[in-house]
Amino acid sequence: MKSHHHRILVIGGGTAGITVAARLLRKGHADVAVIEPSSVHYYQPLWTLVGAGQADAADTERAEASVMPHDATWIRNAAAAVDPDTNTVTCEDGATYTYDALVVCPGIQLDWDRIDGAADALGRDGVSSNYQFDLAPRTWEFIRNLRSGTAVFTMPSGPIKCAGAPQKIAYLACDHWRRAGVLDDIDVHLVVPTPRIFGIPAIADNLDKVIAEYGITLHTLTEVTSVDAASRKVTLQAVAEGGEDGTLGYDLLHVVPHQSAPDWIKNSPLSTGQAGGYVDIDKHTMQHVRYPNVFALGDAGSSPNSKTGAAIRKQAPVVVDNVDAYLGGRTLCARYDGYASCPIVTSSHEMLLAEFDYEFNLKPSVPLLDPTKPHRAYWYLKKYGLPAMYWNLMLKGLA
Repeated sequence: MKSHHHRILVIGGGTAGITVAARLLRKGHADVAVIEPSSVHYYQPLWTLVGAGQADAADTERAEASVMPHDATWIRNAAAAVDPDTNTVTCEDGATYTYDALVVCPGIQLDWDRIDGAADALGRDGVSSNYQFDLAPRTWEFIRNLRSGTAVFTMPSGPIKCAGAPQKIAYLACDHWRRAGVLDDIDVHLVVPTPRIFGIPAIADNLDKVIAEYGITLHTLTEVTSVDAASRKVTLQAVAEGGEDGTLGYDLLHVVPHQSAPDWIKNSPLSTGQAGGYVDIDKHTMQHVRYPNVFALGDAGSSPNSKTGAAIRKQAPVVVDNVDAYLGGRTLCARYDGYASCPIVTSSHEMLLAEFDYEFNLKPSVPLLDPTKPHRAYWYLKKYGLPAMYWNLMLKGLA
């Protein structure tokens, strides 16, 4: 089978791949190819609102063809292996592609098998997850129909995309139950592997108030290791001293899977070789630490920032400038400071917008509003402003 060559090859047509491809083309690079098998493109940040009955799933999907840059070569295939020593990517059908520069952004893998019984329980008997497009509407169905009993919301250890999502749906569910007059009849539990609900103390303090107001029982330094759908129980395991071992019964369970780089990345020379198997990059230049013509951004990269679309928005121009510099034989000057944004919706009308860098320094982009507290204006930004910016600006390389 003949191998095709492209000046710049991008693996992944999700948020990172489309944004980078659009920016590269705007910068004047003529031969940009994107490997992406899916015919549908999703705006995943809205799935939390879908799960809370505040948005329609249909509004989060568009045809991949509608977001693919017109001048990019769309390779409708799935990457299966990469050999950076020969500058070659092999796809699932055996087709091979060579490159001068490679940008790796295939997204993240949901490892449902790491929580025993979770995969088989999904979508029925009160068990759901907003981390899948088809399940987010089921989350809302289960929330809407629960009038009493026990609700459990979980977060796994290790990096995950949109680390605020596991707690956001708990707050939105409680807000719905409070408005429906049944919150006092529901025992709500939030299980997280971290010492506090958020890594920045000022934000954690305010989220603790939200948790207390809803009457949520918070289990820290703990994660769910198995789901017994037959008896409607989950097993809890401490991840550090101070955590809990035991079981919790549930009538509603929102479960979030462990996540990692795609298996073919883990098994490639690009991987860190450590837990998660992410692409081993310099956290500032986004360049691979061993292969100078390889770059990565988004969820599959090893940079220790929160895995969010907002992070990609700041990473993409750095990657594009540094790819351009590499191909031009110049020093890589663009640097990413770890900026990430975590919009934490706390009710049907308020949101806290956590923006920070690698050192957890707050980096607020909206003046006058206290970035550690929920505000109504942020909620409108979440539901209307950010999706509009995503579809109309970010994916076109304009923001």
